Amino acid sequence: MMPLTMAETGKASIIHKVGGREETRRFLENLGFVAGGEVTVVSEIGGNMIVNVKDSRVAIGKDMANRILVE
Repeated sequence: MMPLTMAETGKASIIHKVGGREETRRFLENLGFVAGGEVTVVSEIGGNMIVNVKDSRVAIGKDMANRILVE
């Protein structure tokens, strides 16, 4: 397992765990970051990441991406 920030660009990864405080986990789950879901890093720009999750593109900061563990 590794944080989403270390995932390879363009390669699909499976979400294993979403960490952080309850409110942070709930926020990320509302965006589609749930355990067992698939996520793909589209690009990294200026400390932010654009990812595909649940058929939509989402921009998140690296601090949030570090809380999402993928394999």
